[in-house]
Amino acid sequence: MPPLITREEALALGEIEDHDEILALVDRAWAARRDQFGDSTDMCSLVNAKSGGCAEDCGFCAQSKYAEAPTPMHGMLDAEQILEHAKAAEAAGAHRFCMVTQGQGLSKRDFQNILEGAKLVAEHTNLKRCASIGHMSVERAKQLKEAGIQRVHHNVETAESYYPEVSSTVRYDGRLRTIDAVIEAGLETCVGGILNLGESRQQRVEMAFQLAKINPTSVPINLLNPRPGTKFGDRDYMDPWEAVKWIAIFRLVLPEALFRLCGGRVENLGELQPLAVKAGLNGVMMGNFLTTLGSEPEDDRAMFEELGLNTARFDDNGANPRPDNRSGWLDGETPPETPIDVLVDRFDEANFWDPSRQLKLRKKSSVPPRPDGAPNRGHHTLIEMPSEV
Repeated sequence: MPPLITREEALALGEIEDHDEILALVDRAWAARRDQFGDSTDMCSLVNAKSGGCAEDCGFCAQSKYAEAPTPMHGMLDAEQILEHAKAAEAAGAHRFCMVTQGQGLSKRDFQNILEGAKLVAEHTNLKRCASIGHMSVERAKQLKEAGIQRVHHNVETAESYYPEVSSTVRYDGRLRTIDAVIEAGLETCVGGILNLGESRQQRVEMAFQLAKINPTSVPINLLNPRPGTKFGDRDYMDPWEAVKWIAIFRLVLPEALFRLCGGRVENLGELQPLAVKAGLNGVMMGNFLTTLGSEPEDDRAMFEELGLNTARFDDNGANPRPDNRSGWLDGETPPETPIDVLVDRFDEANFWDPSRQLKLRKKSSVPPRPDGAPNRGHHTLIEMPSEV
């Protein structure tokens, strides 16, 4: 389905600042979202299956060896540990579960752990399965599919014209090659990025239309949560009304994509999170993020249910999933309720991924200069805290 607005219209909408005009835009995006997806939702949860020690120089991430921030570390989870976190996500009402690792590729041993974890999640839960493990070949993507993975996440991060400011060691065209490999293997794609890295409004529109060309099944939107000791650590949070406006614009550019808010949504949006849902979201990343804490499960479900959206999930192990995407499992009505006796409402009721407890911060004795020559960290001194995805 083509964009509902032209590039010129998107640029004009990007300039509006009046709250009433933004609310009118939100109503337009809400209508587009309801037209494509009705009352269905697509809630995701993740586990940080391996953290820290990344050799790349992405300017938003404290896991990079080029960041002066302490590195959030933990070793590769085994398959049983991955399953345990998946069961917590299922108990919270998530529809899908994503296994995430740092860096741009996995060793044979670590990749095997992901495959075994995916098999266990497929066997013992009713969750849809996703993976985010960096660059990969078509062969590896096919192995993921055989293990039960249905969708692979690999962001472009920002507009191609701004990408050199974000990373010089991970090439933009390399990201596109991985996305192509995922498509060739017959898997769905999850491709998005981060807003507020210093890109212009024109570059946000550029990114939206580049995503429309890629045509991913799912588009995760992250809002920068500035990490001390990183290249972008001196940036302020994004204005919440500005964030809502851009979510609505992206929805109108990509009317068929599944949109979810991920990292930085709590810190940047605050009380406007429900308005962001109305701006066109299909779901959010439930539970905690890779290295920071998220909202309680009951609060995330309530944001959607209060708008009349249905957060229920089929009891079918992903074999005949809900009508939430354009893949071969589009058919079927949303069930009246999730087939679990009682959903958990709070993190302490299940073994969620918990970065505050499971990550260890390791101070760096030295930090190499960034390959792009930029400062390793922002110019302002910020309070140290665990890093963000």
